[in-house]
Amino acid sequence: MRTLTLVLALPIALLAQKYDGPRPASPDVPYLQHASKLIPLDKDEAKEDKRKDGTAFVTPGVAAKARTPLAEPIILFETKSIAPERLSLYRMDVKSGSREVFFYDNPKKRKDSSKVLRLSVVKVAQGLYRLEPTEPLPNGEYCLSPADSNTVYSFTIY
Repeated sequence: MRTLTLVLALPIALLAQKYDGPRPASPDVPYLQHASKLIPLDKDEAKEDKRKDGTAFVTPGVAAKARTPLAEPIILFETKSIAPERLSLYRMDVKSGSREVFFYDNPKKRKDSSKVLRLSVVKVAQGLYRLEPTEPLPNGEYCLSPADSNTVYSFTIY
C-alpha cells in the first residue's frame, strides 16, 4: 500500500515543479545558457561540397560568434516545428577559412567521418527542452543540425 502511494505521488510531485529560468526569444533556435543569459547560436546554411572521397558540408567563417567557455554547454531549445530529438551535434573542422563536417563515401574510411556526438534531451517545460552533451567537449567549433537539413546552428567552445 505504501509503495502504491509513493508511485502515485511521484508523478504529481514532478508535475508541481515549474521551470522559472530564462526562455528563448525565438522558437526553433537553440540558445547557449550562461546563468540567466541566453546567447542564440549562429544560424547558417551549410553548402554541400562533393569531393573525390566523400561529401563536406561547409559553413563560412573560421569561428562562430556564439561562444562559451563551458566544456559541457547547456543549450535551451523551444520547439515549434523542429523536434529536439532530430537535432544532431557535430564537431566541425576548420579548413581554408571555413568550418566543415566531412563524410567519407568509402565504407572502409567511414570510421574517419565526422561523428554525431551524444546529446541528452530533457523536457523542462511545455515545448522547452534542455540539450547537453553527454561528455565534456574539447575546445573547438561545433554545430547542431536537424536531420535531413543543411541548416546548422554553430557555436565555439574556447
